[in-house]
Amino acid sequence: MDTMANTDRDLVLTRLINAPREKVFKAWTNAELLKQWFAPLPYTTPHAELDVRVGGSNFITMRGPDGNEFPNRGVYLEVMENERIVVTDAFTSAWVPSEKPFMTLILTFEEQEGKTKYTALVRHWSVADREAHEKMGFHEGWGQCTDQLEALVAKL
Repeated sequence: MDTMANTDRDLVLTRLINAPREKVFKAWTNAELLKQWFAPLPYTTPHAELDVRVGGSNFITMRGPDGNEFPNRGVYLEVMENERIVVTDAFTSAWVPSEKPFMTLILTFEEQEGKTKYTALVRHWSVADREAHEKMGFHEGWGQCTDQLEALVAKL
């Protein structure tokens, strides 16, 4: 599947991370690791449940500095160890449709001389959703989270 933004509903972040892809993949699939980097500081991730398998669900809560919590639920559509994860919020669990689908995330982890070419392609259900995500600070927030992810995997 194409991992480059190719429609007006896509946002993409690509980064070369100085760590093997096994470590980057693990940081996405281990709840205790994910909680350490997933939200852009000063936001935190106090809760993460991950059932990383096709049809498995996740439940991740981000908390703002003001104490407000932002729960996120999704279902894994594809999992290829150390290569690819596809997850969507179109379902909450066990193929139960969500009230308002927003996006499908396609993560790829490509080996590049001991480093990882990391791509997060976010496909939105509508142009309005993509625009809203961009205004929420997609590039800054996801960029900061990727910095936090890279710092974490450097210590693994």
